[in-house]
Amino acid sequence: MYIIHNIDRPHMTYQVEPLANSYAELGEGPHWDAETQNLYYVDITAGKLLRYNYKDDKMYEAKIEGEDLASFIVPVAGTSDTFAVGAGRRVIIVKWDGISTTAQVERTLFEVQKNDKRFEGNRFNDGKCDPKGRLFAGTLRHVGDLFEHRWGELYKYEEGGNVELVKTDVGISNGLAWNEKTNKFYYIDTTDFEVKEYDYDLETGKPGIQYLFLFQCKINCKKSSVFFSANPKVVFNLRRDSPKNHLLPDGMTIDSDGNIYVAIFNGYTVYKVNPVTGKVLMEIKLPCKQITSAAFGGPNLDILYVTTSARGNEPKPAGTTYKVTGLKAKGLPMTKIQI
Repeated sequence: MYIIHNIDRPHMTYQVEPLANSYAELGEGPHWDAETQNLYYVDITAGKLLRYNYKDDKMYEAKIEGEDLASFIVPVAGTSDTFAVGAGRRVIIVKWDGISTTAQVERTLFEVQKNDKRFEGNRFNDGKCDPKGRLFAGTLRHVGDLFEHRWGELYKYEEGGNVELVKTDVGISNGLAWNEKTNKFYYIDTTDFEVKEYDYDLETGKPGIQYLFLFQCKINCKKSSVFFSANPKVVFNLRRDSPKNHLLPDGMTIDSDGNIYVAIFNGYTVYKVNPVTGKVLMEIKLPCKQITSAAFGGPNLDILYVTTSARGNEPKPAGTTYKVTGLKAKGLPMTKIQI
């Protein structure tokens, strides 16, 4: 266990502890299931699902049969053993009892970026549901230089099967968070080195701005819309440090006070940021360089679970998932997907 004193607030300490047997080469997409008190996450490049049971303090993992990649995991509402998982450019429905060492693909929920050779090297990356159970998930270029081409896109899936293209011109689609009190949506494109804030109408699942143009969707859905704000607010900016130090904003979560927590790949840190002022309120330090994402969990939603990566032969304890306590903050319940 690491006990760390916060530099800005010397009186405040927090504790960082590794979860036993939690290794993932590329740990990502943590989702806390409040109903079952389980933390789910993925090992992207191994095509694995992982589950940490809070009550038993025990880890379980499963390889998805026939799949090489698993980009995110979101439980399906009304079930205890069914999950939406990003796999390549598909979102698949997977059955897993949480104990078996293998998980089975039940069906493909939807597929994106088909019939265009540009996208053959793409895959889904981060995915998460808004407070109403709509799945937002985006893509990146999986093969080659991730910063060379902006061929990623952000999509939204709604109950009943409607798939909508939300944003184009994306490099690495990454962290997502919503503030239901202020009707804001926070989004990270890692190649922009920043967190952007958008107006968002939670009742309709659409932005609080007018659509800019319409197009004919190419993924087996009806006429849809691409939306993005002409002037989104940048609430956190790493451009002053990158690419010199190559600090990259990755996954993200939000607390009940509206502060966002940004995982910094290559930075050993999760930043707690007030998106209203842009001020960094806390630097949560971890013993791994490649921090990938974070999610609040535990019975009181006051434990911050943090995933990491061991890509590029990073030394141990890289790839470990951690729990951070003593932050004096609480998260918001994460939402399951409505299909």
